[in-house]
Amino acid sequence: MSILLSHPTGNTFSRAAAEALHAHAMLREFHTCIAVGDGSSNPVTSKLFRQRYCPIPNHLIHTHPLRELLRLLTQKRGIFNSLRTHETGALSVDKVYHGLDRKVAKALLKTETPPSAIYAYEDGALRSFFAAKERNITCIYDLPIGYWRAARRIQSEEAELLPEWAATMPVLKDSTPKLERKDDELRLADSIIVASQFTANTLKETPFNLPEPIIIPYGCPRPHATVTPESSSKAPLKVLYVGGLTQRKGIAYLLEAVEQLGSSVELTIIGKRVADCKPLDAALRKYNWIDSLPHSGILDAMRSHDVFVLPSLFEGFGLVLTEALSQGLPIIATDHTCAPDIIEDGKEGFIIPIRNADAIAAALTSLQQDRPRLQAMKTHALKRAGEMGWQIYKDQLVKVVGHIIS
Repeated sequence: MSILLSHPTGNTFSRAAAEALHAHAMLREFHTCIAVGDGSSNPVTSKLFRQRYCPIPNHLIHTHPLRELLRLLTQKRGIFNSLRTHETGALSVDKVYHGLDRKVAKALLKTETPPSAIYAYEDGALRSFFAAKERNITCIYDLPIGYWRAARRIQSEEAELLPEWAATMPVLKDSTPKLERKDDELRLADSIIVASQFTANTLKETPFNLPEPIIIPYGCPRPHATVTPESSSKAPLKVLYVGGLTQRKGIAYLLEAVEQLGSSVELTIIGKRVADCKPLDAALRKYNWIDSLPHSGILDAMRSHDVFVLPSLFEGFGLVLTEALSQGLPIIATDHTCAPDIIEDGKEGFIIPIRNADAIAAALTSLQQDRPRLQAMKTHALKRAGEMGWQIYKDQLVKVVGHIIS
């Protein structure tokens, strides 16, 4: 039983998958753009790629770094922006994904002894799956965010409700070929893995038959050692938002709720702008806005706040929610996130409907006025984080993948 794992950016959950498969002698190769593993003999590579360290033997990692390195470099320098144009730019995210997909497809066709399965992710699986079908290799598809038809429906509705925010929802710009590619990937999949019930539900909107999706929630970072001390009810409630500044994440409804509450709350926003938006720009001037922080800085910021809010309209999971729990931070999140999968409403936080500023305001008010309840929620959040570590995700993934192949 051997698996080729492929993910262009080698993010948190794909590295966890690689580690889990390797620990059970199931990982044949991990293909990604940038990564470094154990036993790397190149000090330059080890230093450059240390943020994408994957705890598996380095010889199992096959990197294809050029396009992704150039994308990251030009993005950081703010130069050659046209090369990163959505879909069409030579250094766009889409081109990075498609480039790795082609490399993996060639590897599958050339190898003398094919793996038992390929495990690939949305937007980076089409050519790999076609090649896998030629070699009779099982195709396992991971859909980290919900199905595109549901995404377009919800965000098109949002663009009509709040037209000034439409530019912040790039999914509305996706071309027909890109959307057809997503459907083709799904059609080729022998099994589909998702991280939340919400994502599974969105797949009901496919106009073709699919295998029943398997839900494996992502893990939670190691919990912080202690809960922050109880704050005074006379002090403003410290509210935190972390994420892209897009209306896909419902940020306009958070801003509306905070506006209702006035000086009783203090809002901090951590995230990058994705497009020009007048109401967003006005809010960023009014509230505490931080463009970006390293991951450690985000965790520090979480510990210095009282509550975390993610009012997303469309969110496959929301790793930032588990990070907040790990720092003892209660969460307020919609039922279009992983919140219903990971918390009990009213215990570790609140689960609210989408597009409901009043519900956000009511939840914030209850915590602002009842600090003992807030403190109890912090304790529950930290306890819950300890119950859903990444090892649980890894164990479930290995069990599911083993069952699929056997």
